[in-house]
Amino acid sequence: MTRARDLGIPFEGHTGTYNAITDVSGVTVGYATVIEGDSARTGVTVIHPRGQEDHEPVFAAWFPFNGNGEMTGSAWVEEGGFLEGPIGITNTHSVGVVRDTIIQWQVEHDSIFQGWSCPLVTETADGWLNDINAFFVKPEHVMAALNSAESGPIAEGNVGGGTGMLCYEFKGGSGTSSRKLPEKLGGWTLGAFAQTNFGRRYQLTITGVPVGKHLKENMLWPNDGNPFKQDDGSLIVILGTDAPLLPHQLKRLAKRASLGMARTGSLGGNGSGDIFLAFSTANPQAARGNEHGLASVQALSNNYIDPLLIASAYATEEAIINSMVAAEDMIGYRGVSVKALPHQELQEIMKQYSRKQPVYDTVDITKLPHLDDVSTNLQIGDGDIR
Repeated sequence: MTRARDLGIPFEGHTGTYNAITDVSGVTVGYATVIEGDSARTGVTVIHPRGQEDHEPVFAAWFPFNGNGEMTGSAWVEEGGFLEGPIGITNTHSVGVVRDTIIQWQVEHDSIFQGWSCPLVTETADGWLNDINAFFVKPEHVMAALNSAESGPIAEGNVGGGTGMLCYEFKGGSGTSSRKLPEKLGGWTLGAFAQTNFGRRYQLTITGVPVGKHLKENMLWPNDGNPFKQDDGSLIVILGTDAPLLPHQLKRLAKRASLGMARTGSLGGNGSGDIFLAFSTANPQAARGNEHGLASVQALSNNYIDPLLIASAYATEEAIINSMVAAEDMIGYRGVSVKALPHQELQEIMKQYSRKQPVYDTVDITKLPHLDDVSTNLQIGDGDIR
């Protein structure tokens, strides 16, 4: 599998070991890919924030940059500040079956936290390459993704929920990336996972290079570079980190996924469902507390959060481009044909702009204050922070 850095694309920042959301300890990702006949080009992706065996809720927050889409369970995440279970990502018309099957899986694993479940399932629409009204995603596919989730390197491109997706009129799909902060900035890891299905060709920008203005062949919806043409499609980004952040801080991270999206060229259109979620694997007992309902919680001071905000944008940007670089040509429903981003031509364009050699930390986040004291202790009880 080819990734963007393999082509010499110069992204900012240092990655974790796998350059994936699974660089955050405990996170596992599973896929079920459904490619059958001429019309089935779809699937489901599952992310377990603490892995399949650890069902403790995580602090979380969501941000709907443009809400023409769905993220079930987001109301309780917003209200309660916790994500209670795995995350499902699929196509728009399969949200229901994924949600119901996650509940079934939780029942079988005795992992429902409150006694009832409001799973978080989100989507992008694959109706160009997939017959979205044929409901190809079945409970057995969801179970396969839930049970097969792994840590370490993960597949990208035409896999899982991203199987039938488009991005900037090239083949899109599933992509991931991570950033590892230096120890003097906390040493935290942040990972991004993107399911990409958005953008017009002329908008595509890669590390500042207007790539889409050079690659004009095989466009799906020619519009002569009209900047007011509607940007259809959607983008889902899931951000995970081991930094001890509270829900309101995680919402700030989720918002920065919008900047990562913008760095690739899109400004978000009316028809696009661009919805982002961030979670933290720190504070594993925060949802339970002691016999008096009190939980000791660590929280990073806002004075030291800037590197994580920057990492959120950078990791999102790279995850989006990775989804395109790894994707392959696909012919689907009604003979629709979508080409993958051409690697050699991309490299030639990057070279023209002298943007082919890796660079790191263009924004020198090491100039921010040192982390002499990165956390404050809080006591939480009865919903109050004291």
